[in-house]
Amino acid sequence: MHRIVSLIASSTEIVHALGFGDQMVGRSHECDYPEGVKELPVCTEPKFRTDGTSYEIDQRVRAVLQEALSVYRVDAAKLESLKPSHIITQTQCEVCAVSLADVEAAACRLISSKPTIVSLEPNQLADIWQDILRIGTALGAKQEALALIARLKKRVKEITEKVQGRQKPKIAFIEWLDPLMTGGNWLPELIELAGGENVFADAKGRAPRVSWQDFQLRDPDVIVVSPCGFDLERTRSEMGLLKGNQVYEGLRAVASGRVFLVDGNQFMNRPGPRIVDSLAILAEIMHPALFPPEHQGHGWLRYSG
Repeated sequence: MHRIVSLIASSTEIVHALGFGDQMVGRSHECDYPEGVKELPVCTEPKFRTDGTSYEIDQRVRAVLQEALSVYRVDAAKLESLKPSHIITQTQCEVCAVSLADVEAAACRLISSKPTIVSLEPNQLADIWQDILRIGTALGAKQEALALIARLKKRVKEITEKVQGRQKPKIAFIEWLDPLMTGGNWLPELIELAGGENVFADAKGRAPRVSWQDFQLRDPDVIVVSPCGFDLERTRSEMGLLKGNQVYEGLRAVASGRVFLVDGNQFMNRPGPRIVDSLAILAEIMHPALFPPEHQGHGWLRYSG
């Protein structure tokens, strides 16, 4: 039996999808799916308050990052008490999870069980498949990982085949509200696969900043608002940051009622098995005639504020 500690919400989902959920002994403070993981000991905490507005959170994150590599703390004493055989962390984003450097430091100093550290770095969709394989291989379940990847790729293919040849709506994806940021990493790829045209396709980076002038010039058909880490209720509460803007009110998507809120905590920003659900959500939003609204209400909703 393994003793697995997952310090990323997405890897927790991968571990469960591979059938090792009952071998998890610890989690991060952000791991909340499947529901049962909430019973596990928490091994991390943020170094900043997570309440407040988008702007306030952005400023706190920037302040912490100026002083240290990671915006989260790892509880080395808790890890020692759990005696893990495997710790799963990441190097992809210091704002998304405990950094590899923090975990390695804790492992070297205090963890007598000498765990195997599995580090993930998803930037594109192909990297997510590789991370599933990486975790599966580390846990002695390579064939199970390959089978899971095959099932996920099959779902992707089914969606992309449905939208093939259809007109592509111009879509603007908002990953953060203040300052304005658009989706980076795998999100442009998801938009394309779901049958959309990303109006910010030329924006480079993990979460590129964009301006209201950019929105005015590109005037999207569809706007998707999915701040990283925000659920639907919290995203709705922040929409006043957009509504009061003169450019926003004059956009085609706003005039036609095609502004959508997506749960940016459970979907879009988690590079695990449910990334295919994120793809399905985008397809449902952009091509409602082709896809029944299976995720409407809990994954996404039309904004009519």
